[in-house]
Amino acid sequence: MNFQSVYILEDRGILYVNGNDAKDFLQNLISNDIEKVNDSNSCFASLLSPQGKFLFAFIIIKHKSGYFLDCDKSQVEGLFKQLSAYKLRSKIEILNLSNEFVVAAINHEKFLSFKDTKDILGYTIKYREDPLLLDPRNKNLGGRLIINLEKLYLSLKKLELKNDNIDNYYKYSHKLGIPQKNLNKLQNKLFGIECNFEELNGIDFKKGCYVGQENTARIKLKNKLSKRLLPIELVEGKLNENDTIHINKIDVGKVLINDEYPYALIKYLDDNFNQEDEFKSENATLKIKIPKWIN
Repeated sequence: MNFQSVYILEDRGILYVNGNDAKDFLQNLISNDIEKVNDSNSCFASLLSPQGKFLFAFIIIKHKSGYFLDCDKSQVEGLFKQLSAYKLRSKIEILNLSNEFVVAAINHEKFLSFKDTKDILGYTIKYREDPLLLDPRNKNLGGRLIINLEKLYLSLKKLELKNDNIDNYYKYSHKLGIPQKNLNKLQNKLFGIECNFEELNGIDFKKGCYVGQENTARIKLKNKLSKRLLPIELVEGKLNENDTIHINKIDVGKVLINDEYPYALIKYLDDNFNQEDEFKSENATLKIKIPKWIN
């Protein structure tokens, strides 16, 4: 990510949760602690099934009297419906503002060049009236500006930022091992903790109950985490969704996202898994790398 580059993430969606009960409503649902979110801090979180399986992932940013939820656009409608189903008598409103606001990603050093910023994950300031934050998952993903579409290009011009190819951002994210696209393909196929959400600062094990908390805590406390979502490096061939990954006829995982930025659920502790090896699926040869930020 270059210092003067900006990536307009038009494939991100924005929901806005507002109202007297917004804070408590989110606190009872999400895997992270909403108390962390204020005008100077944002967080990464997920919404899980009651069994602890992955459903939705998003960044939560305080905005005026409510909260922005920055999520993969392939998930925005589903997330809107899921939150609405949990709404019941809560005094909240949920708005889909994806046509009004856009996410712009910038280089880590560029973020730090803004006045009053700090090199702290999730640290948030206002650029004029719009939230600007250091990505709470990993600082190498840089800063994120959540801005009204009407103001976008004038602001980018004033900041001397040049629009770069969005593919460069997602290639970099995939190289880091942080999935951001086609997350709908992961739904109900793995536990949230298997998505590496603990390492991406998306799970708070000290907060109270939330949907899916019981199994998430059990996997953590009983050291049952034996599989992880890891990036695929395609050597040759073609990947198919749900293909088994094997070496010497021994299964070590399954392809979950087979598109341009592929990921697989891998038995990373298995004696047959060595990230230096080449693996096979039905029609492909591939490699699997454990990101450096995973302990």
